[in-house]
Amino acid sequence: MSAAREAVLGRVRSAIAGTERTSLADVPRHYREHRPAEDLVGLFCERVADYRATVHRVAPGGLTAAITAAAHDLGARRVLAPAGVPQAWCDALRAEFDQVEDGVGIDTAGLERVDAVITTAVVGIASTGTIVLDHGPGQGHRAVTLVPDVHICVVSESQVADDVPEALRRLDPARPMTFISGPSATSDIELKRVEGVHGPRTLHVLVTPEAT
Repeated sequence: MSAAREAVLGRVRSAIAGTERTSLADVPRHYREHRPAEDLVGLFCERVADYRATVHRVAPGGLTAAITAAAHDLGARRVLAPAGVPQAWCDALRAEFDQVEDGVGIDTAGLERVDAVITTAVVGIASTGTIVLDHGPGQGHRAVTLVPDVHICVVSESQVADDVPEALRRLDPARPMTFISGPSATSDIELKRVEGVHGPRTLHVLVTPEAT
């Protein structure tokens, strides 16, 4: 052992000599407490927008129209709605776009021809602006939300949790999960931001009071 390390450890031993060790039961767990914001959904929208995602709050009854409008605004022609999304969405999309049928058999080449994917989510985290997918009904398998260039995601207000511990309590640890904080982005050696390298270049979030 080096002399420097021994000197540091010796000082630590001297500092804690004669003190009682704190048991794990005595460790403060205040971070587990529920700390709801005054406007939880508003905070979620604000934090999502901080990540350069587009976020819109949708009035009751306007969700289907908002989905098709978002796809049009983003220039999509071929869209994919995973199995399990509401039938009304599929009907509206089929009337205006070339709709690609979702299935676990669709390969990467097929997904690359999709302009936009429309999914639901399982949880939204207000404090971090993060959306969580567990790839259940309406969310598609993981590649569906990573390959297409545009991801339109619908989050209901009841799905918004205040912080990460509260969100984790709502999740099934046995499920595969994807945490999404804004569009895919990275930086090169000169710290220039590049989007769309590891996932969608564009994230469009629709927040609705309706249950998805």
